[in-house]
Order: sequence, then structure tokens, then C-alpha cells
Amino acid sequence: MASSSSLYSNSPCAACKFLRRKCMPDCIFAPYFPPDEPQKFANVHKIFGASNVSKLLNEVQPHQREDAVNSLAYEAEARIKDPVYGCVGAISVLQRQVISLQKELDSTNADLIRYNEILPNHGELSSPPPPPTFYFPSPWNNNDPLGDAYHTGGGDNI
Repeated sequence: MASSSSLYSNSPCAACKFLRRKCMPDCIFAPYFPPDEPQKFANVHKIFGASNVSKLLNEVQPHQREDAVNSLAYEAEARIKDPVYGCVGAISVLQRQVISLQKELDSTNADLIRYNEILPNHGELSSPPPPPTFYFPSPWNNNDPLGDAYHTGGGDNI
């Protein structure tokens, strides 16, 4: 991601633009806060402060900085949405959802077990039942010895 600063060499990074200072070639923010994402830095600055973010980025190994910035940006956005709980609130909601879905899954599995106990052959369906045969005798059926197949259902042409 370090190459992103070279893509925007004419334009200061979002951090320097926000802080209204000149963006130097060795700017610690430039690779992680490109000029086309000003809100990302604004959120991080509002929650953590530019000085603290700068110190943190200087203490973190270069290969871990992008992950650190993404984490800060996520937490900052979550704190802005929920100032009390931040991302912990989102995690808590998701954990409750997982618990609820697990209960629903357990209930459905119990229903399946009960259903399998009702079916013969331990839940394996035997061959499907044959389709019902319907006999619709015709009043013009000449094979009906009584001549009343239409009324009684008699006759042997099933």
C-alpha cells in the first residue's frame, strides 16, 4: 500500500489535508490515508487524535501498519456510531445473534430427530407410494356386462 502515496504525489494525503499542513514525501500517514478517503482520517483523528496515531504507527512494524490503521479506522467508525460501546457493541449484538441462531438450529435438529423416529427404516424413505389409480368409467363402455359401470364403478378395465 506504500505505493499509494506515489499515485497521489500532487495531492496531499487525507491526514495532511485535514490538518492543513504540507505533506512531506516521508509522511507517516500518506500510505494509509489517501486523499480520496478524507472521512477515514477525520474519524480516526476525532477518536484517537493525530498525534497518538502518529506515535502508534511509528511504534508498529512497517508490515503491520496497514492492519493497525484499518483497525483504528474500524474502531473509530464504530465509536462514532456507538460512543459508549464502539465495536464491542457490534460484537455483542453478533454474539447474541449467534446464540439465537444456535438455539433455532438445535430446535430444528430436534424436530428432524423426531421426524426420523416416525419414519420407517430409520429415516430412509422407502420407494415412493404408487400414484393413485382412478377409474372413470364411460357410459358407453361395452365391456360392462351390467351396463351400469358409470353408476357403480364396476367393470374390469382399470
